[in-house]
Amino acid sequence: MRGFLLRRLGSALFVLFSLTLLTFVIARLAPGDPIMQMMGNRRDPVRYAALQHQYGLDQPVPVQYLQYVGGLLHGDLGMSFQYPGRPVTTILAAGLPVSLKLGLGALLLSTLVGVPLGVIAALRRNGPADRIITTLMLGLFSIPSFVLIGLLVWLDLALYRAGWPALPVAGLQQPTSWVLPIFVLAASSMGYIARITRSSMIEVLGQDYIRTARSKGLSAVVILGRHGLRNALLPLLTVLGPSVAFLVTGAFVVEKLFNLPGIGNTTIQSIGQRDYPVIQATTILLGVAVLIMNLITDLLYSVFDPRIARQG
Repeated sequence: MRGFLLRRLGSALFVLFSLTLLTFVIARLAPGDPIMQMMGNRRDPVRYAALQHQYGLDQPVPVQYLQYVGGLLHGDLGMSFQYPGRPVTTILAAGLPVSLKLGLGALLLSTLVGVPLGVIAALRRNGPADRIITTLMLGLFSIPSFVLIGLLVWLDLALYRAGWPALPVAGLQQPTSWVLPIFVLAASSMGYIARITRSSMIEVLGQDYIRTARSKGLSAVVILGRHGLRNALLPLLTVLGPSVAFLVTGAFVVEKLFNLPGIGNTTIQSIGQRDYPVIQATTILLGVAVLIMNLITDLLYSVFDPRIARQG
């Protein structure tokens, strides 16, 4: 286990180094001048030089990168261009609770709905229930988020005009404001999880040890829970780790269209304002989240399949 953790730590450090380098270089190569964007119509050369010096943009690019990495090692993500004098950490800290609540809610919904539906579809293979669930989940997986948002908003307005209670479609003024964003964010993952669970369950239910368990007279619940579902979840863990990271930190379209003050919405606004420190920080945050979830996924393999721990 120690050797495994050391190897994963070494690969994680290399990935983080590559990620910081790529995001830094791409930000410097992007068109536009963030200082000019900050100044607006006031073209004052003295103020321009002062702002460049304040943000360290008057230094050579290698020096800027070393200063940037040094700041990261001390937890300093830099200063925002869009909000002069405001650290990037405070900007992300303000949007992180919203993104976490949205992402964790979507993860919970997609798992609690996707896994049972996948199991039901596998148990009723090629039957009416299987066809209905497969068609529905394939539709949720295929519809882009912005299209699904438009359909739900149209349906919500139609219900409102007909005198039915309507859900909020923007902002977080009331608790029901979370319903539509969480459903939209969970829709694609829900369909994907159901499809993976169905395929895995069909494969597992055809194994010899399942037939042996049935011949021993074990109940269907025991066979399904102890022998079937536990082994069927292994392929799901492979895709669930990165999906969790993207659900929690990557809800850019959903947050923007529902006007939620999360990290995704902040990042989109930063792109329009050439606020490179915020963009870089969001990219690194997403990369760290993916690395952590991949590590947790690898550790969970040994929990669901003891053979992996013995071989390790």
